[in-house]
Amino acid sequence: MRSVPPLPLPVKRALAKLGEDIRNARLRRRIPTTIMAQRAFITRPTLQKVERGNPGVSLGIYATILFVLGLTQRVADLADARTDGVGLGLEEERLPKRIRSKRTRTRAIAPKGSQ
Repeated sequence: MRSVPPLPLPVKRALAKLGEDIRNARLRRRIPTTIMAQRAFITRPTLQKVERGNPGVSLGIYATILFVLGLTQRVADLADARTDGVGLGLEEERLPKRIRSKRTRTRAIAPKGSQ
């Protein structure tokens, strides 16, 4: 069995909440664990691990379960740049204070035959 490295407490809590939310969504839809596992192409013990927020379960399995529940867009929006407050703030700091227009050199065009 693979060992999972220790996780920061906020990550553990987030995974536990995700597992609980997945379980609640499954129950609201009245989907039994056997059917849910079949639809997600996993075993019931793996589904139980997901619903406990086990960090050893692959992200792909979590995403597949969310797909079965009709929540795929949530996965796509996890690290959306539009909601990345820190990243947007850093990007804004790097914006130039002044913008100078580029000078363009214009050359006089001599009429044909006047060289």
